[in-house]
Amino acid sequence: MEHYIGVDLHQSFFQACAVDALGLRQWEDRFPTTAEGIEQFLARCVDVRTVAVEASGPTWHFVDQVVPCVPAVCIVDPARTRLKAGYVAKTDRLDARRLADALRRDSVVSIYYPPVAVRELRELCRYRGSLVRIRVRLKQRIHALLARQGVEMPAVSDLFGQAGRRWLAAVALSARAAQAMEGLRALLEAVDGQVAVAEREVEAIAGRDPVVQRLLPIPGIGPTLGLTIRAEVGEIARFPTAAHLASYAGVVPRVSQSGGSCRHGRVGKRGAPWLRWALIQAAVHGPGRQDRHGRWARRLALKKGAVKARTAIARALCEEIYTAWRMA
Repeated sequence: MEHYIGVDLHQSFFQACAVDALGLRQWEDRFPTTAEGIEQFLARCVDVRTVAVEASGPTWHFVDQVVPCVPAVCIVDPARTRLKAGYVAKTDRLDARRLADALRRDSVVSIYYPPVAVRELRELCRYRGSLVRIRVRLKQRIHALLARQGVEMPAVSDLFGQAGRRWLAAVALSARAAQAMEGLRALLEAVDGQVAVAEREVEAIAGRDPVVQRLLPIPGIGPTLGLTIRAEVGEIARFPTAAHLASYAGVVPRVSQSGGSCRHGRVGKRGAPWLRWALIQAAVHGPGRQDRHGRWARRLALKKGAVKARTAIARALCEEIYTAWRMA
């Protein structure tokens, strides 16, 4: 009889439980999350039909090793699969049992298993985005330090341009403030260098990617945002419509419908955060477009405000991205 296996995965170990088609437990055990531990687990996977594992930090490393050896692997979305509802106790053993039983009853919601190439693109784009955020925080700290010292800003357009950096190197501060300024400037220089390296690699890959080239004509999308969108989406064919893509990105409002009433609330925060960030960044250029989308975006910004308008424009961008990508 075929078995269904639930895996409660952690950084250093995982708990596994196998049940048959009737829901009877066949075996359960705990294994270390190492190559030897995974080999021991796979040796127990006799007559297995599907292995289910919740999405977490070490999931991809675990699944990559299991996929070639079992008929199917289901990566469970923990936010949309209610495994613990109605239960008081929660342990690793119970989680594995409930996951296996939910898999048997086909009551789990799975997520996309991206290929290695897509995950590598995501790592690059997210690395570059994280560096930019660090750079912004460093610049904010420098501004705050100058404000605390009561220093009057120089007449330069950019404090972190060439003239501004020369002024920062020579500005008179107290001993401790000067020490802090020197450290912040050194960190900023280092981060700037890493950002430049990452951006050159992003632009090189974007120049060779046919999907990114299809997205570049869309106003607001350049090589960096184009490659980020391409990496975060992975495969456009997994979305039946552009509305599904917008929902995945988390740029659609909540809907509460009951009887004859239907209320639309704020935009939910669930979704792909990096994809939502890329769409919002591209939407900033929406009101500047010289087409019907731009005219609509300008009216919307006047009526709803810039922040709400950007979210609506990002949702509309999903239509353009979906159409352009399907043509690639």
